[in-house]
Amino acid sequence: MIHKFDVLILGAGAAGLMCAAEAGKRGRSVALIEGTDRAGKKILISGGGRCNFTNSYCKPENFISANPHFAKSALARYTSSDFIALVEKHGIPYHEKTLGQLFCDRSASDITNMLDSECRDAGVRIFLNSKIREVEHTTGFVVRTQSSEFQAPVLVVATGGLSIPKMGATGFGYDLAHQFGLKIQTTRPALVPFVLGPKERGEYCDLSGVSADVAAATDGQSFRGKMLITHRGLSGPAILQISSYWKKGKTIQIDLAPDRDVTATVRDSKIRDMAAVRSAFQEVLPKRLATRWLDLHAPSDWSNRALAEFEREVHGWALKPADTEGYEKAEVTVGGVDTDELSSKTMESRRVRGLFFIGEVVDVTGHLGGHNFQWAWASGAAAGRAV
Repeated sequence: MIHKFDVLILGAGAAGLMCAAEAGKRGRSVALIEGTDRAGKKILISGGGRCNFTNSYCKPENFISANPHFAKSALARYTSSDFIALVEKHGIPYHEKTLGQLFCDRSASDITNMLDSECRDAGVRIFLNSKIREVEHTTGFVVRTQSSEFQAPVLVVATGGLSIPKMGATGFGYDLAHQFGLKIQTTRPALVPFVLGPKERGEYCDLSGVSADVAAATDGQSFRGKMLITHRGLSGPAILQISSYWKKGKTIQIDLAPDRDVTATVRDSKIRDMAAVRSAFQEVLPKRLATRWLDLHAPSDWSNRALAEFEREVHGWALKPADTEGYEKAEVTVGGVDTDELSSKTMESRRVRGLFFIGEVVDVTGHLGGHNFQWAWASGAAAGRAV
């Protein structure tokens, strides 16, 4: 069966749904083609099922890209306030957590239902369980699935990155970019837990479940937040944030007591022994972690020099992770379609007229806290208003 439309959008995730709704509102006939059995699958599992759908303080500095200026145009023309207005129009209750993170009060399905409704009202046709076999381009674009052929002068690629393959993630979008001669920035897992090597795992991972407020740093970047010890390594917001900047073989530095002078009370006291230091350290860290750290790092004496060195190590614990938990546990993918290949205003390819790339498949990756969804909405809206 042959279907003819004005616009074909590959991938019914956050960016694809937004793009489809915006294009449909402008009178375009739109086919949204999705390989799995449900639109917005990653939306549904995000934010612990509550969907951290945007961030009130979202700005270009919250994104990683080979071109840090590329995201500015789309983010300025579709802001977090615009998406909040859409959420409020649909009467969806929400709340703000730390650092401007906005979550649904009820369920992430409120967001997918909202986007489904917007697409339906705009006349968008959604084709689920449609595995794409090939894409061709002559005067227009032809997309063939196992049972149908779709034709349109415009093709929007919103197939996402490599993160969470169990939800259907593949490298198909990158394959298409290669097919059309577009460059790709090297990809890697991001917002992902670290796996520690055998030595550190043996020293710390029996403390699985223990968390502490830390500052984690690498490659000139630093993030403050919770660190969680897992049975294989480290996780928690500070670790997930810094993982987006980490490259294999590099070291991370962890400040276990940011803004705190751990040994001050000991230096000022006449009593300098392990018990005194342990007591002071347990005021800063959870008791089990404080005790373990001291067992492994305590100096042989408590002279001023030894205390100074101990203090320095507490604020600069150097770790070399063995790896990350990979795309299976990564929330997003760093890298993707090179932004030099795309118009920052419309997301259209500079090489192939009518070909657009939006969302996670593009080399724009947000920090933790709703920024990646805002990029999906903004890039989707940019393309949807341009097609």
